Amino acid sequence: MRTPILVLGSLLASVLLFAQDAKPKIGFDEFFNSVSFSSVKLSPDGNSVVFDIEKADWDQQIFRSELWLYRINGSSGSLIQLTQSGHDSGPQWSPDGTWIAFLSERKVAGGKEGDAGDKEKEISQLFLISPNGGEAFAVTSGEEEVHAFAWSPDSKAIYFATRQPWTKDQNDAHKKDWKDVIRFRSDERGDMIFRIGLDDALARHVTLGVKETPEGEKDSGATPGSAVVARTPLRADQIVIARDGSRLAFVSTSVSQRNERIEDYELYVVNLASGAAEASASRLTHNEAEEGHLAWAPDNRHVFFRVELGSAEGKYEDNQPRLYWVDAVSGELQRWFAGYPGEVVSYSPMPDGSVVCACREGTEVQMYSQANPKAALNKRPGWAGHYENPASAVQSARLAFLYSAIERPTEVYIADGPDKLMQARPITSFNKFFTERDLPKAKPYRWTSDDGTPVEGMLMYPPGKYEAKNLPMFVLIHGGPQGADGNIFEADWYQWDRLAATQGWLVFEPNYRGSTGYGDKFALQIVPEIVSKPGRDILTGVDALVKDGIADPNRLAVGGYSYGGYMTNWLITQTTRFKAAVTGAGAVEHIADWGNDDTGFDDVYFLGGHAWEVPDRYRSEAAIYQIDKVRTPTHMVGGADDVRVAVLENYLLDRALHELNIPSELLIFPGEGHGLGKNPWHGKIKVREELKWLTKYGGVGGTN
Repeated sequence: MRTPILVLGSLLASVLLFAQDAKPKIGFDEFFNSVSFSSVKLSPDGNSVVFDIEKADWDQQIFRSELWLYRINGSSGSLIQLTQSGHDSGPQWSPDGTWIAFLSERKVAGGKEGDAGDKEKEISQLFLISPNGGEAFAVTSGEEEVHAFAWSPDSKAIYFATRQPWTKDQNDAHKKDWKDVIRFRSDERGDMIFRIGLDDALARHVTLGVKETPEGEKDSGATPGSAVVARTPLRADQIVIARDGSRLAFVSTSVSQRNERIEDYELYVVNLASGAAEASASRLTHNEAEEGHLAWAPDNRHVFFRVELGSAEGKYEDNQPRLYWVDAVSGELQRWFAGYPGEVVSYSPMPDGSVVCACREGTEVQMYSQANPKAALNKRPGWAGHYENPASAVQSARLAFLYSAIERPTEVYIADGPDKLMQARPITSFNKFFTERDLPKAKPYRWTSDDGTPVEGMLMYPPGKYEAKNLPMFVLIHGGPQGADGNIFEADWYQWDRLAATQGWLVFEPNYRGSTGYGDKFALQIVPEIVSKPGRDILTGVDALVKDGIADPNRLAVGGYSYGGYMTNWLITQTTRFKAAVTGAGAVEHIADWGNDDTGFDDVYFLGGHAWEVPDRYRSEAAIYQIDKVRTPTHMVGGADDVRVAVLENYLLDRALHELNIPSELLIFPGEGHGLGKNPWHGKIKVREELKWLTKYGGVGGTN
């Protein structure tokens, strides 16, 4: 039978059309050119948005952080770059909308010529820039970094916090006595909160012009023209000021930034209405919680704060992150969104006194609002996916926020109000190139753990193989343990599931016990079985995927970073089924890990006590005591300056595997802490070598 020419032509046209529409897969190099966002702030009138982006600068070997401004004009707008130094972050609008203040680690001189301090060093200082353009200029100076600031409500002054400055004589005396010796703890000192008038800052800028800060000012300690408002023996980590200017609130942390005591985290209030040159700070909270993300309510009486670790109501326990406010006069505490079963990820007070929350339940982060702490929760209709960092305006109902989903990369969006999320529009397109690629598809997966507990995770499929069966599987374990994988777009050295999927792996991302979004009971069941209980959750998930015919039991691999590294190190002692493992910044024991960790109180909580109180548990929950069971070839990475999970844990694991003749490799990244945030090449090399390891020992994929 002859096929009609017309049909052949139609088939050919369809093939050509498909070829034109087919998208290429994500390339390895371009994957690391993704842009991330931090602060998103709406102008007081709601007509402009300022935000900071971070992207890799491969030539300079740094991550560049820059400010951008979007002006809203009806249904459209204009986007301009405000700063280009590569070191700018944390923008805040002046209440009158005429200035944007921000922090910048631009290089300043570190000492006189010929001194040991004659090297340029990056010290975070406070800068101002007009939203109408022009050059940014420094408001503060000196050798102490500015780590918190806030505008006065009348826009006539800025309050900022630094470590207590030393004069030149004090610095010289210390150097004479101690040379380069570090007096651990003894050299620590608390903070001072200063006020500087905007007119003084502008006059000083006009006088100096583009000249460098005079040498005398560098040596004087405090910023010229600034006045001391308050002192604290601790570190002022964030400052917020009531809208009527009556009070200043700040949250304290450890002066060393080694968070050894939960008591170092408290909320303090300074009375500004008294008119005193320097006021005392009154402690407002007395709890075992890590307060943060402060904001004053429109009533000028309540201070909002979010708790990530610990408990605001009683004895320390790591529930899911919650939102509270506290009465600055009476100290009365109330919890917002108390009826919500999941996590308060981020929030913003609205002009009418309500609060908008980006809240996590399961694999979704959606927007909710609440009129007051006792009112009903109102879920705002929106797209499936992940909302984050809602930002409101004082004089407008508009919202700005970040949004992403599995196949929608993160961008900044604006909506005309919380009830208009479905009509929100993106104002950026920094990650547009991802939409031009054949992205992996993903969906939730649910199973039952060994004790009958329901558990959920995500499955990310190789492009073109959505819902295929008998796939090689890579178990990629999130850190935290707080947090969860879900319907979100991520692309970096930490979350590289899309690269692994593109190279042929089904990526399984389990939300094991300890994860957020599944209720407080689920989050707390990790205690005191810090790795064994979540480990059983993960292994039963692998069993279920094999039983369902989704995962190939002969082609399994595992990996993770931070707490995901803890779990990877533990799992390879519990089973030999994984053909390859890639682990980073994960502990293999808990005594030295606690002693070197910059946040030790949660380690003690997770394990049910100190090592001298429950020594058997420190042993039973440590991979090192079962390391002789390992048969899995293991790739390891760590930051040389990591103090969250000390790099010694990597060396310990490497030494043990070397003794046992298990194929292994260890990469150490110089100058890096826990987050590998110094040099983008380090994260890129990390993932490049991990993919090679999976190819070599897992037998799947190849270099793009």
